[in-house]
Amino acid sequence: MHSIKPRSFGRIPSAAGGVARLACAQLRKLGKDVRPVLSGAGLTVQEADDPTTRIEVRAQIKVLELAAGELRDEFLGFHLARNFDLREIGLVYYVMASSQQLADALRNCERYSKINNEGVRLNVSLDRTATIALDYISVDRWSDRHHLEFWLVTLVRICRQLTDNRLAPHKIRVRHFRAHPPAEFNAFFGADVEFGADADEIIFSPSVASLPIVGRDTYLNELLRRYADEALAARPKEHASVRSNVERIVPQLLPHGKASASEVARQLGISSRTLSRKLSDEGVTFAQILDQLRTALANRYLSDRELPVSEIAWLLGYREVSSLTHAFRRWTGMTPRQFRSSERHRDKRTDSRPVSRKAAKERGGSRRRH
Repeated sequence: MHSIKPRSFGRIPSAAGGVARLACAQLRKLGKDVRPVLSGAGLTVQEADDPTTRIEVRAQIKVLELAAGELRDEFLGFHLARNFDLREIGLVYYVMASSQQLADALRNCERYSKINNEGVRLNVSLDRTATIALDYISVDRWSDRHHLEFWLVTLVRICRQLTDNRLAPHKIRVRHFRAHPPAEFNAFFGADVEFGADADEIIFSPSVASLPIVGRDTYLNELLRRYADEALAARPKEHASVRSNVERIVPQLLPHGKASASEVARQLGISSRTLSRKLSDEGVTFAQILDQLRTALANRYLSDRELPVSEIAWLLGYREVSSLTHAFRRWTGMTPRQFRSSERHRDKRTDSRPVSRKAAKERGGSRRRH
């Protein structure tokens, strides 16, 4: 598995609207005008070309439907999903790729969809089978074929890439009908696709969940560590303290939803009781460290203005944006969006501050020297 090294979260491709943008890229590749397709979905070219602009699921479904007609491709979603770089789905890919087992990766994907996607939610069941179900929220499921088929292919590709195993689902079930599905469906999935079912789901055998993530991508852990170091830069250095070890481990556990005292103790090779006692000897509790880390990291993440608040909540281990909002108001007296707005206004005031004669002279001298 290959990793890329962008320097900030803002450099990681955004997933919001990514499927629609892939469709537009395919239209342009084949010499088609994207404007009628985008207009039919209520979008502008500017919105489609800006990777930081979120595109609603309804609009994305419409783009795929119209693009399929323009390209005369009845299986556009399936074809688009076959070859794109999986890293383009954004942060969720990196968290999945830095998980320990496929079960962890799928749980992270599920939690991400619930906090960051208003239209389609993943529900993962790991009891008798390993099942990934897709549920449409406030979106007409019957208006869609291509979007759903795109995500079926993408999810199977992710499972295969992360485990370095050509996994074949036990069964694929979809709600919509296809009278004559192409042979390439069965060839790709390695299983029959049941159309006209009562659910949209991928069903694997239960043993699949315990497969390890092969060649775990350490990029995200490195980035989280750097953000944590920057966020805690003002704190006095503590050599080999239990607190410093906890602060080293917790940032990497937060996006996985595993930042608990028991998990930190396990990674330190001690019991939860021993961890609590050692931290008490240093005058702090695990809950205080967790709260302080989240405060510092929230401020640091919010300075990366291309990072949506919903993804910040997810990176900090929350299950809902409202949980981050309540916590941030307790820490700072304002919401994350108010904080980000105040920072923007402060930066504008700083940029517009008059330059002194001495500074202007030094700048002019500098320009002449270069």
